[in-house]
Amino acid sequence: MAETALMPAAFVGHGSPTNALEDNRYTRSWAELGAGLPRPRAILVISAHWYIHATAVTAMPRPRTIHDFFGFSQELFDVDYPAPGAPELAAEVAEIVKPTWVGADLDSWGIDHGTWSVLTHMFPAADVPVVQLAINAMKPLEYHVELGAALAPLRAQGVLVLGSGNVVHNLAGLDRNHPEDGFDWARRFDDEARALMLDDPGRLAELAGSRDWDAAVPTADHFLPLAYLAGLGAAAGTGAGTLVDGYQYGSLSMTSYTLGATGS
Repeated sequence: MAETALMPAAFVGHGSPTNALEDNRYTRSWAELGAGLPRPRAILVISAHWYIHATAVTAMPRPRTIHDFFGFSQELFDVDYPAPGAPELAAEVAEIVKPTWVGADLDSWGIDHGTWSVLTHMFPAADVPVVQLAINAMKPLEYHVELGAALAPLRAQGVLVLGSGNVVHNLAGLDRNHPEDGFDWARRFDDEARALMLDDPGRLAELAGSRDWDAAVPTADHFLPLAYLAGLGAAAGTGAGTLVDGYQYGSLSMTSYTLGATGS
């Protein structure tokens, strides 16, 4: 990759942890994306499952695989994703986003299932260093869009920035009678998000005024990783492309987006 080339970026609707073990159209799209990318120097992941009261990055050389769920098969608990960490990238992130403060996590976190359930398909060899950026639960949506924009220089340094969550994520509303369908309100909200992501991602925070916001985003953890790709799009002055879309169990959107990848 030429020094001036920008590494693509992405947001993945990761859905159930079981996607780590499954072969479906969503996991195939993640695998195809990984195979088509220039090899990253490292991957910076914003996962819905590291949602804390601080802005921090993992800075350990050997992050552990975290099984942050319960009630699933032993096969899923046996998954290990032994990618190395990248303490130097953690330091770069903290420097790039100043004056925003970013703490260095040396031992409390690692690689959670929002990250490894996707990367097992994108980079199955687990040989690309991985750093996670925590989602600060105390900050408003605009903060996360702006922080995403501040990360833009990393794309010129060979870093893949990857958000992992779900645009629509309402677990209380799941209906097993609709395994591959979305409720009307879920589709409306997903369509609103798509219109902004494709045309003007810097306006993503306007979605907080949507009539379907409360149903689609009962908690912000899974939605906020999208804000980081929106910020990167705003910084680049371009919209994202849709990698794959679809719904599960009525109240879960599996829509994924790419920025700067082939076809986006």
